[in-house]
Parts: sequence; C-alpha cells; structure tokens
Amino acid sequence: MDAPVAVTVRAIAAGGAGVADLPDGRVVFVPRTAPGDRARIRIDKSRPRWAEGSLCELVEPSTERRAPLCALYDRCGGCQLQHLPYARQLEWKGRVVADALERIGRLEGIDVPDVVASPLETGYRSRVTFTLRRLRGGRVVAGFHALGRPAHVIDVVGECVLPRPQLVDAWKGLRARWGEGAGLLPSAGRLRLTLRVEAGAVTLVVEGGQRGWSADALAVAVPELVAIWHGPTDVDGPPRLVAGGSDGEAGAPSFEQVNTEAAELLVRHVVELAGNAAVRASAAGAPHAVDAYCGDGAYALPLGRAGWRVTGIEQGPAACAAARARATAEGLEGVTVREGPVEHLLEAALPSELLIVNPPRAGLAPEVVLMVAERRPRRVVYVSCDPATLARDVAGLSSVYEVESIRCFDLFPQTAHVETVLALARREA
Repeated sequence: MDAPVAVTVRAIAAGGAGVADLPDGRVVFVPRTAPGDRARIRIDKSRPRWAEGSLCELVEPSTERRAPLCALYDRCGGCQLQHLPYARQLEWKGRVVADALERIGRLEGIDVPDVVASPLETGYRSRVTFTLRRLRGGRVVAGFHALGRPAHVIDVVGECVLPRPQLVDAWKGLRARWGEGAGLLPSAGRLRLTLRVEAGAVTLVVEGGQRGWSADALAVAVPELVAIWHGPTDVDGPPRLVAGGSDGEAGAPSFEQVNTEAAELLVRHVVELAGNAAVRASAAGAPHAVDAYCGDGAYALPLGRAGWRVTGIEQGPAACAAARARATAEGLEGVTVREGPVEHLLEAALPSELLIVNPPRAGLAPEVVLMVAERRPRRVVYVSCDPATLARDVAGLSSVYEVESIRCFDLFPQTAHVETVLALARREA
C-alpha cells in the first residue's frame, strides 16, 4: 500500500468531495474533507489526470468544518456535506452550478447564483428507502449503502437525520417487530423498503421476494403502517396493495418531491417566471405553454389556473393519470396531458410561448435539444437536478437562446444535490 500523501483541500467538487492537488500536479477528490483542511490521504484510485482518495488523518482542520450531525456519517454514503455549516453548503452548491455552466456550458461572465435554503435543514424527507440484506447465520442488516463500498449496507436504526420524525419512529417500530431474521417480510436475500409519510400517515412499499406474500401479520405487528404494498421480483408493473389502505391509492409514485416545503418554493419561482412570459405573450387568446416531463402537474396545473393553455407531456402512466385527474377535478379544461416520451411528442406540441423542461438526471436527449433549437419557443425554463447535464444542454441551445436568470434551490440539505432553475430567452434576429 502506498504511503499517505499530504494535501491541502481548496474546493468542493460536484459530488461533494474535497478537491486538492497532488505533488505530481494531478487533482485528487477526497470525501469528507473541507476547503482549508490540511490532511493526509490514501490514494484509492489513480488515473493519468486525476485520482480519488480517502481521508487518513486530519492534520489541521479547516475553520469551515463542523462536527457532523449523524453518528454514521463517516461510514454512510447517504450524505456528503454534513461536515460543512449549512450556509457554506449553499455557497458551494452555487459555485458548482456556476463552474459547470462556465466549463461545460461555455457561458462567460456567470455569477455564482443564489441558492434558496430549504426551510428544514434536517427532518425534511417525506420518503426514504432502506436496503435490507439477510446474511449468514440469520443476521439482518438494513440501512444505506456504505461510503466507498456500495455493495455493503450500513445498519441504520434511528441515526439518520434526514427523514421526518414520523418516518424515524415507523422505521424503529418496523425493525423492532419484523421478527427473527425479518421473518414477517418476504423471503429474499435482499429487499428494498420504502417508507412514505403523507398527512401524518406512514405507508410501506416492499420491493423484492416472490408473489403471494401475506402482509397481514406485519400489518398487525406494526400498527404505525396504515398501508403496505408489495412489488415482487418476478412481477412487472407497480407494487400492489397487500394490507390496509385503499385500492385507489398508488404504491410508490416517482413524481413526488421528498422535501415538500423546499419544492413549493421552487414551483412558486417557476410559476412566477411563467407569469412574466404571459405578460409578454403576443399570441391571440390564452398563451400556450408546454410542460415537458410534467409529472403529476406541479407546473402545468398552476399555469392552467393562471389562464395558460397548457400541454403536458409525461411518460409515466401513474403520474400522467394523476395529472389528468387533478386537472379534471379543478375544471382546468385548458390543461391537456399527453402520455409518452418527450422526444416523440414534443415537436407536435410546439410552437409555444413557453417551454418548461424538467428532465431526469441524464438531461435532455440530443434530439430534444435539436427540436427546441429548431422550433424556438419564445422562452425556456429548464429545471435541472444535475449541473453538468444542464450546462451541456444549455451549450446546445446557446446559438438560439441567451440566459435570462439562474436560481438554485436546496431540496436536499446535507447532500451534494442541488436543483437549478435556468430561464432562457430566445435571441431575436
């Protein structure tokens, strides 16, 4: 094993690791370090231009450092920034976004954007997923993947500071009463257990195991759970209700934000940006907006209430059905939701005064970028969960659009994730 190397950390990278320079000039990324730390590190992965390392000894701690909030932080891979005060977390997230837009997006003169703080720094997650593994000798571990060892599971009882208190209590109750070897759960070497709280009620989705599992005994043993769903390994489709609840409820919708309070701030900002577009709309009658990747209508419905004619596009059947049901319940006849991939449906939905895109982490497909550049909606509001793919897509649109505004939102405090809302205005010939 190579001898430890002395480094001084100078920045925080997009994934939350500290950035330092090795004696040979390469950059090294070291998790759990802070700017200003003087440390001795071990090189775990070496490449011609960069390396990854792990902290051996903190020789001189940075003044930016604080004690982590969770007792498992040094071993668990769930959080990346707990060792930084919250204000510094926000600052570095803004710097990461600006850096990506400059390096990858080739945008000049980008100021570090404001990052809107989450109303809750801890206890904000309304949904959390644990991995359960059954080991030899009847031992069970259930928790999160380990730092630097994703195949290893760190056992978590009540240490995690991110879930809402109701979820922590339900998780403790589930662990205490699932029986020897977690015998009340489906028999499988590995399970995914998702707890969700809504209106104070906690539900459980179990993924894994074979069909035919009866959840009745578990429902009796853990009264904190008002409903249980099961998604067997050998069955395609969404989880099925197996205890409590009602048949009309969805088991694990993918379109819900886990930080409701912070998500409301983000949605409000997007709707405000759209309102400005409505003022400048030149089309006769209600201005037309396209909400691509619309989920259950987080943006489409407020736009419909504000008088927009909205075309939503969503590939997920459950989210699509939820958006339609909500629009019908509110009598929003101007809101239409089309089900299918954005790359197949977007061209027919354009042109529009406004295009909202909220793609997954991979960003926009190349054909979508080309389509937007060719069809040229007046304004584009891009909601992104990944600064790198956002910057790549903005670079592809830069000949047609110019950046109007950038604002970030912290939906996941203590982690390296950041949401960015970037507004683009069409360049007029």
